[in-house]
Amino acid sequence: MLGRAGLDAPEFRRQSLRLLRSLVSVDAAFFATVDPATLLFTGALSEEPLAAATPLFLDNEFGRDDVNKFVMLAGATDSVGTLDHATAGDRMASARYREVIRPLGLGDELRVALMSGGRCWGVLCLHRQEARLGFDLPEIALLRRLAPHLGEGLRKGIAVFATAPADAIAEGPGIIVLDGDLSVISVNPQAQRWLAQLRDADRPAHLDLPLPIYASAAHVLGYEHEAATPAVTRLRRADGGWLTVHASPLMGTAGDQVAVILDAANESQLSSLMLAARGLTAAQSRVAVLVLQGRSTQQIVNELHISSNTVQEHLRAVFDKFGIGSRRELVAALSGRRP
Repeated sequence: MLGRAGLDAPEFRRQSLRLLRSLVSVDAAFFATVDPATLLFTGALSEEPLAAATPLFLDNEFGRDDVNKFVMLAGATDSVGTLDHATAGDRMASARYREVIRPLGLGDELRVALMSGGRCWGVLCLHRQEARLGFDLPEIALLRRLAPHLGEGLRKGIAVFATAPADAIAEGPGIIVLDGDLSVISVNPQAQRWLAQLRDADRPAHLDLPLPIYASAAHVLGYEHEAATPAVTRLRRADGGWLTVHASPLMGTAGDQVAVILDAANESQLSSLMLAARGLTAAQSRVAVLVLQGRSTQQIVNELHISSNTVQEHLRAVFDKFGIGSRRELVAALSGRRP
């Protein structure tokens, strides 16, 4: 299975989509990795004709009520859903179908939230050309069986290749300003240098920016300004480091505008991602975070109200999952001082 092949997330995504096509008829696909903390895209493979409708797709996903939203599937008992099933066969009941899918000549849509360890690591959307019949029950059942393996493969892809931040390549943060229709108003030179370092962007030729950056801005625009909260996600850099994307609304501007800040991810921003990617439980992660903060065993006992034996059990489990044998190695693994 691809999940055991040691592939990084982008290559795993490409190869698993090729495998899916050998099992299920697919006319267009959208396959994205997501930040498990925020469910914002960290990389996206968007095939034509879907890529041409990116602004409409993002407006629907983050700013409209509709069926089978990715965030809904990620929190549902069943993480697989089709348009036909969700609308009881009345596709026109979905704004996404009326405004995005149907104009592209597409029909039924099958969406999957790819889960592993209780967290979502990616989302998958498969499309068929417009036809009366869509995805059938055996095909849906097949995706339900494959979904956990795909989620685990994405998680392992991040775990294998996740590294702490490399040296910054730009002086200061990059700044991008987008208008309410996601058109680019301005980009400073630092942002251009950061953009050149992105690894897993899968940017269609007609887009000025990687899709995850547009998605972060669309997430912010999907709320009234009074209720808007910043959108934060993490993207891989070509040099092995990570970049944070921080989108927030600009107040007092003519119309809706969003500022997107790009900067090197620091150790605290990365540690949660790497701990999750290694498959740590919540209890193990709490102990690991305190170790990273320099806490002694007794301090961890006092803070978490657990026994010293429990602390040691959690630490052994953490060491096993990282393939290391000491606290010093754990700190080094998460701070970039260990290859």
